[in-house]
Amino acid sequence: MSSEAHPFHDRAKLVDWSTLTPDRIEADISAALVEAQAEVDAVSAVSPEEATFANTFIALENAGETLRRAWSRVDHLTSVKDSESLRAAHKAMLPKVTEFYSRVPLNSELWAALKSFADKPEAASLSGVQKRLFGETLADFVQAGADLPPEKKARLEALNRELAERTNRYGDNVLDSTNAYELLVEDESRLAGLPDSAKAAARQSAKGKGHGSDEKPVWRFTLQAPSILPVLKYADDASLRRELYEASSLIGLRDKWDNTALLREILVLRREKAALLDQANFADQVLQRRMAKTGAAALSFVEDLHEKAAAGFAAEIAELEAFVAEQTGQSAQRLEPWDVSYWSEKLRQAKYDFDEEALRPYFPIGQVLDGLFRIAERIFGLRIQGHEGPENSWHPDVKLYDLYDAGGELLGYFYADWHPREEKRGGAWMNFLDTGESLADGSRSPHVGLITGNMTEPVDGKPALLDHREVETVFHEFGHLLHHLLGKVEIKSLNGVNVAWDFVELPSQIMENWCWNRESLDQFARHFETGEPIPDDLFRKMVSARNFQSAAMTMRQLSLGKLDLEMHLNPEPYLAGDLDATLRETLEGYVMEFKTTPRSIVRRFGHIFSSPVGYAAGYYSYKWAEVLDADAFTRFEKEGIFNERTGREFRERILSKGNSEDPMELFKSFMGREPDPEALLRRCGLLAG
Repeated sequence: MSSEAHPFHDRAKLVDWSTLTPDRIEADISAALVEAQAEVDAVSAVSPEEATFANTFIALENAGETLRRAWSRVDHLTSVKDSESLRAAHKAMLPKVTEFYSRVPLNSELWAALKSFADKPEAASLSGVQKRLFGETLADFVQAGADLPPEKKARLEALNRELAERTNRYGDNVLDSTNAYELLVEDESRLAGLPDSAKAAARQSAKGKGHGSDEKPVWRFTLQAPSILPVLKYADDASLRRELYEASSLIGLRDKWDNTALLREILVLRREKAALLDQANFADQVLQRRMAKTGAAALSFVEDLHEKAAAGFAAEIAELEAFVAEQTGQSAQRLEPWDVSYWSEKLRQAKYDFDEEALRPYFPIGQVLDGLFRIAERIFGLRIQGHEGPENSWHPDVKLYDLYDAGGELLGYFYADWHPREEKRGGAWMNFLDTGESLADGSRSPHVGLITGNMTEPVDGKPALLDHREVETVFHEFGHLLHHLLGKVEIKSLNGVNVAWDFVELPSQIMENWCWNRESLDQFARHFETGEPIPDDLFRKMVSARNFQSAAMTMRQLSLGKLDLEMHLNPEPYLAGDLDATLRETLEGYVMEFKTTPRSIVRRFGHIFSSPVGYAAGYYSYKWAEVLDADAFTRFEKEGIFNERTGREFRERILSKGNSEDPMELFKSFMGREPDPEALLRRCGLLAG
């Protein structure tokens, strides 16, 4: 089928995004489904006598390639270019795509064909990546229900369709309720304390929507992170902070976008799915082949870290409440939830004489990206440059880059899309669009990936000036991208980020460490007007303040991990009654007590409810991988953060390996031992030594 007839099928590495329009989706995905089914049927028809590794496992690996390519493009566009027509086309095809993928492991003839090879002596002689594919495929099928009787398979297919529909609707509700809100401020005195950068962005946002004039300026605030977070952190007007905070707490709860019933339906469907698959709960179903193995083990990890951080957390709360009492002349008491970020920033400035906004002029996004690329080049033996050719993409702000090995081999391409738009989902993420493959001449075709964020925008002709947390996010997502682009696994499904989810954050989180080192910061952190590096005293303050409220930040991540695990280990308490009250009981000791009890994040917690699995029962993975990253970075600290040999070993033993080996074995191959569980606590200042 030609790319003209079916543009979403286009095999080109760099597709013409202008041709990928919503009106082509139904025909393109329908045709891809027919092709994919024919390819699966061909494998299913292999007789036991004829079964080989090539015509069963490898043939299945290659089946549906057109569908994977086309649907990944559709799925990507729903995240960055949402529209009514795109949403309608996606909604129409989602059940059919879900049904296809659900039926593959439930196909009795296909399962029989795979097992007919598995029973042969040749299967036992497989080695290396072929052995890994063999084992992973069999485990995939069993975990997905291949051994279920027909009536249970039929119900499982229905469950998968229902989960896909409901989780998609949950995500749409979060996006729509976020975009439905704006706050227009006409009295500039309400903006006292707000950094000039935030005021300028709010003024530009208002102008973009036709609000105000030069004579009568208006400032527009939204629930996008670059808009709301500076208000909560810096605005002196408590009523302004409260107004935006309360609006954000209604994301996924307000009006027709209320996700309460939906998330309960999702929990029920997941519980039933786990039971069908003979698992005690959905957490056990999801985690059986991840590093944690069981929901109980993951929860034990979370609770153990909680115990070790609890004293520090309590001390930090007491310190903050005492500081507010001292500043206001009142007795120490609980704070309002919209006051915590504000007073925490005041306390940070008082303790360290450090204002994070003072760093922003040193982080123009262009310099940050250039510095990131140069650092990665130096450590991992790469060369990165802007794409030499047309940059057709889904939006004019998107940039395209080429990534080469230092020896000159083209390894891949990647898109970067950094700023918020109303048609774009919130947050930051990496995704892959195409996985390269081995060619007959021994070379590899290039990979294609993308990195996306919702960072501070350029204002009044100035470059986008990032805060330090945004810089960390850029480095983080680029780590994920390198995991994909540097993959050398000959089996596509085992390449790159297709690893256990409690291992996948290691390559991303380790990159954040280069945002804290003087030598690496000097590669890019220079004042956008003067070119001067970060002054020594400002750098010292920044490093001194690094672990400010580290227990509170640790506890926030643990609270989200506990919420996620508890809801999937034992969903019943959350299926009726006051959901927020039940979650408060669950998280006692994990969250701060306030004057006004805040609503739970659960109705806008897209990580665990906006896809059939996603991070569900897996949000603990961030902290799990932080332990891995804190430990792995100690090698760089000992051997030099720009030590090329260390960097090449990390590339070869972690980044290039994908899921070709067990993740613990990969970690041990780099570190020479299993992870040190206390490495993270030491880095956070929660453990001496």
